[in-house]
Amino acid sequence: MWGELIQEVRVAQMGVQILFAFLLTVVFTPKYDTLDSTDQTIYIVTVVLGAAATGALIGPVSLHRLVSGRRIKPRAVEWASRLTFVGLVLLLATMTSSLLLILRVATQDGYVPWLVTAVVVWYLLCWFGIPLWTRRRHTTR
Repeated sequence: MWGELIQEVRVAQMGVQILFAFLLTVVFTPKYDTLDSTDQTIYIVTVVLGAAATGALIGPVSLHRLVSGRRIKPRAVEWASRLTFVGLVLLLATMTSSLLLILRVATQDGYVPWLVTAVVVWYLLCWFGIPLWTRRRHTTR
């Protein structure tokens, strides 16, 4: 189970690291100074969420390294799995707030919250709904 978990984490890590790196550069652009206080607040929240997601998704690698050879692999897999789940939830929040910020800056139209909501519902379906439905439908008792 450890190998599968680490492979899954690698996919999420790459995405969150690229997103986080992009977010870190935004504050150094001239456009940042023109954002209103609401958009600057959304940006700050997004960066903090991105940092938290990065920490949670890199955590399993550190956990593995620090407990390797201690004969506690089942417990390590359990904790790494929890960290990964928390990381995915934080990544969802980061992507949501990033999308909100980008669409608010790109357009001031009233449909932005609806569009962001639709994308979040899609993420929830893909990341949690279908996997939970599959687990429930195909798990033998």
